[in-house]
Amino acid sequence: MILGKKRRVGRSVSDIKIGEKLKLTEKIEDRDLLLYLGLTNDPNPIYIQHDFAAQTEVERPIVPTLMLTGIITSAISKYLPGPGTYILAQNLEFPVPVHHYETVEVTLEITQTEPEENRAVISVIAENEAGAAVVRGSVVIAPPALKNRQLTSQTLDNF
Repeated sequence: MILGKKRRVGRSVSDIKIGEKLKLTEKIEDRDLLLYLGLTNDPNPIYIQHDFAAQTEVERPIVPTLMLTGIITSAISKYLPGPGTYILAQNLEFPVPVHHYETVEVTLEITQTEPEENRAVISVIAENEAGAAVVRGSVVIAPPALKNRQLTSQTLDNF
């Protein structure tokens, strides 16, 4: 049990439908960037040094693309289709950099399901405040496929 909450299992491939969408909005804060940099030990000056970034075409520090990918995969794990889902493949492009303190709106949409393979494809589009695409592509997922659908109250206690 995490923080005293019971967790649910996400929906199976047969329970998700083509056309389902999830929209979420994320504001990139210093805390998020510092956690990423501490976790990855990535000292790239383009992410944190204003003087360095000012000398480049991006002009200001940018958000690591892996952080943006993390926002997407986290939304898949939490909501669409939810806990128990894992990523099989991803094809993401980052056409415009995201700068510190920007707000990004992410839209995920189920575009394909393959019940016999226990797979689904989710299209991804994320836009900045100006409406420019900052991420676009797709993610192939394996929704939860429990061998035993008979869950007891203790099954997810350590989840």
